[in-house]
Amino acid sequence: MMPSLPYLLGRKPLPDGAALPVLPTETIADDVLWSCTTCRACEQACPLFIEFIDRIVGMRRKLVLEDSAFPSELTAAFRNLEKAGNPWGQPAAARAAWAEGLDVPVLSESAGDVEYLLWVGCAGAYDDRGKKVARATATILREAGVSFAILGPEETCTGDPARRTGNEYLYQMLAQQNVETLNGHGVKKIVTQCPHCFNTLLNEYPQLGGRYEVVHHSALIARLIAEGRIALGAGAASDVTFHDSCYLGRHNGVYDAPREILSSAGLRILEMPRNRENGFCCGAGGGRMWMEEHLGTKVNKSRVDEAAAAGAPLVASACPFCATMLSDGINETGRADSMKVEDVAQIVASRLIPRARG
Repeated sequence: MMPSLPYLLGRKPLPDGAALPVLPTETIADDVLWSCTTCRACEQACPLFIEFIDRIVGMRRKLVLEDSAFPSELTAAFRNLEKAGNPWGQPAAARAAWAEGLDVPVLSESAGDVEYLLWVGCAGAYDDRGKKVARATATILREAGVSFAILGPEETCTGDPARRTGNEYLYQMLAQQNVETLNGHGVKKIVTQCPHCFNTLLNEYPQLGGRYEVVHHSALIARLIAEGRIALGAGAASDVTFHDSCYLGRHNGVYDAPREILSSAGLRILEMPRNRENGFCCGAGGGRMWMEEHLGTKVNKSRVDEAAAAGAPLVASACPFCATMLSDGINETGRADSMKVEDVAQIVASRLIPRARG
């Protein structure tokens, strides 16, 4: 095979009858493209400010949409997203089941305006761990007197898993449906507990006409605490280490709010060596949540080793994917008796001091 770079850069004319090499598969191995978690660490470290993620996702798009060549595990995820609007394939009618007993209003049935739409996300609606976070978030908002509602069955996946894995057509189908729904209800403000939903709604939906004020639940909760709208009891004294989600941290620069929450809850934060801008991925980003890991050491196990070395029995998270990956890593490394994972909203909800009500 002839050296590719001079021809790809246009520095040499192609010989007669020759064709430029195809980057995905022929030049860049599939394992390289599909192993990327889109964590953005490479972009942050690159002295030339090269944007790798867009190029990798672009090559994934070629493989998926032109060649129908992608990891077999994604087949079910794509099918479930297309048919049911969530990667688990659960029915839309069950979207609000997590809120049973909480009297959470549904936007289509709400009388009058609400301040925030609580974007529950697929994990919050269907994953058992995510449901607990959704309930904790709703409890906090209610306690603080925040007016909010949910979409319930009208909500569907933001399309983030589809876009990161190269299925741009499916992403746009899901995103356009959501934009029509949100704009139809006149939504202005959104709070979400998932950094992937947060990033997509904030940074990518404007491309399709969806412009909203989007806040991650950690930032809103931190503000509610600072304003005195919720009060926290000290709870049991404990140490905690916080895992920075890539899509909350490096992609969107939210580092302080989760730590402010933990400090307000009376916890002492023991940082892992790789934290904040230098945080280490859990392994679920870039659609890896729906793929098996076959090469090298599992990312989530490496991260759990770092958390254990920090010396805290509690690992705090602000992302449903991170919580799942860290919990799996704790179980797989035999640390289930000495470590646990909780979302920052769960920690706050467990320490809430109810307001006096007249």
